[in-house]
Amino acid sequence: MTDYEYIVVGAGPGGGTLAARLAEYGHRVLLLEAGGDPRTEKGSNYNPNSTAQSTLPDDYDVPAFHAQASENSGMKWDFYVRHYQDDAQQQKDSKYIPDKDGVLYPRSSGLGGCSAHNAMITIYPHNEDWDYIAKTAGDDSWSSTAMRRYFERLENCQHRPFWRLWSWLGINPTRHGFRGWLHTENSIPDVVLDDESLLTVIVKSAIAEIFDGTASLLHRMRWFFLGKGDPNDWRLVRDNATGVRYLPMATKNHRRMGARERVLDVMARKPDHLFVELNALVTRVLFEDKRAVGVEYQKGAGLYKAHTSPSDQPGEVRQVRASREVILCGGTYNTPQLLMLSGIGPAEELAKHDIKVVVDLPGVGCNLQDRYEIGVVNRMNFKEWWCLQGARFEAGDPQYEQWQNGEGVYTTNGVVSAVFLTSPGQPLPDLFCFALIGPFRGYRPGYSAEFATKRNCLTWSILKAHTVNNAGRVRLRSNDPRDTPLIDFHYFDEGTDVDGRDLASMVWGVKFVRRLTKRLLTDRVIAEEECPGEHVQSDDEIADYVKSEAWGHHASGTCAIGSVVNSSFEVQGVRGLRVVDASVFPRIPGFFIASAVYMIGEKAADVIAAAAKSPSSAPATAAAR
Repeated sequence: MTDYEYIVVGAGPGGGTLAARLAEYGHRVLLLEAGGDPRTEKGSNYNPNSTAQSTLPDDYDVPAFHAQASENSGMKWDFYVRHYQDDAQQQKDSKYIPDKDGVLYPRSSGLGGCSAHNAMITIYPHNEDWDYIAKTAGDDSWSSTAMRRYFERLENCQHRPFWRLWSWLGINPTRHGFRGWLHTENSIPDVVLDDESLLTVIVKSAIAEIFDGTASLLHRMRWFFLGKGDPNDWRLVRDNATGVRYLPMATKNHRRMGARERVLDVMARKPDHLFVELNALVTRVLFEDKRAVGVEYQKGAGLYKAHTSPSDQPGEVRQVRASREVILCGGTYNTPQLLMLSGIGPAEELAKHDIKVVVDLPGVGCNLQDRYEIGVVNRMNFKEWWCLQGARFEAGDPQYEQWQNGEGVYTTNGVVSAVFLTSPGQPLPDLFCFALIGPFRGYRPGYSAEFATKRNCLTWSILKAHTVNNAGRVRLRSNDPRDTPLIDFHYFDEGTDVDGRDLASMVWGVKFVRRLTKRLLTDRVIAEEECPGEHVQSDDEIADYVKSEAWGHHASGTCAIGSVVNSSFEVQGVRGLRVVDASVFPRIPGFFIASAVYMIGEKAADVIAAAAKSPSSAPATAAAR
């Protein structure tokens, strides 16, 4: 049996990044992943145009197919979550599925985790997000200045060519990374700007923002000339800049790039250091005298009940041991579930399921939080966008052939314009409003098919960051590790936002977006606002719409620094066990979570490698033999 120093559970942006970097540092690492390889799996989506037996690897590769990727049977995990404990309020949501007693929350299983189906948006968090962790944890290594170095290490920026050239001379005021492993590209291709109707939307929205922005015109002009619309330019990040931006995407040659590509690259270069086992559902951590020495897992495909067609076969039970540490990177739902199954969590909760308590740790599964998102969906006054003429969102259509040449609308995630805003009374930019060519009303089974069938819609999606509410929680459904956990977010006034600040910001955001589209409605470029619709006008009516229909997709915080882990990612009360994923954030950083999780994967690798050099961290004698 192979000797492993580290076992990493979960191959997403946290686990894949961490495992790859530890292997590059010369450690022997086993990476366990419950799913398979999304590019080699067989699976189909809800696209009514498609007759293909399998729509992979296209759903993985093509940026414009990201919605279909989230519904591809070959790699999706469907969680059904409660937004409210109150049944009457919960059932107001049109996305609520009574048979599942919840709202769809898509996750991805497989190599790359959720970087296999996300929209690839790569936006750096606000500096205050990192400084908050540094202050509360008393650890300056989390400061914004220190954390930017991890972004520079991992990024390979392709969308600032002028500064890319100067960086070779050591001149880099943008503080982009130009030599890292994660390629980032601009999300708006020339073909979009060649579409006169789209150009009208972009220009008129930009003009409306210029004259209706939340920062002074002087500031916005300065930020534009410095950053050229780039939200990750350090000079704009440092200033908490607002205004119109483009969206950098994690793509390489206009194909999806994420943790999967990082892991496979290091496996090829370091075959004696990085080992990956797929279709391995970890069911518990093994302890000896409160030291994590390995894990038990079930070997088999589709074992977890979030799978589209969960297997009814028993998985082959296996155990594997690590000489140094076990690191959990399963994500905000699965990491607290695994901790509780292993005897770490609220004692009262563990007792309900006859689980022996290793450590009574009440914070496990608490502090669940998310960003809120809502859509204003408009139907345009024409049959279809020019750039989507003839599009079937499948291989063989005209746009697919363009994408194969690195051109066309399929090289994008569908976002054509974005505005960063600070809503009234907020200390930081907290609203991200982006225009998406397609109808997006949130997640429900089959939602992705609408992008292929309704090609004349424009959605302004309003995403609320820096949310106040952190009242959600994850609890066990049973002690069966193949069951999904119970997930309840306790949205808005059911949670900790007693002053209603999150809801007020969302209402303000909807009204702002309507100001952007007002001119398009007047000029009959937009035929009709379908959602929330003309009948929803007053602040109270908008608030009711938001409370009923809002959703999220950046769940975080269930194993937070300070209550479950320390600033070195170590789980309290045991040895040899760490957590490195979005669950460790005490507050969600920034607007989109992926870049922050990649960064903590890099940081954790440094922390763990440094600890391994300490004389007190000699390998355990319980190592695999």
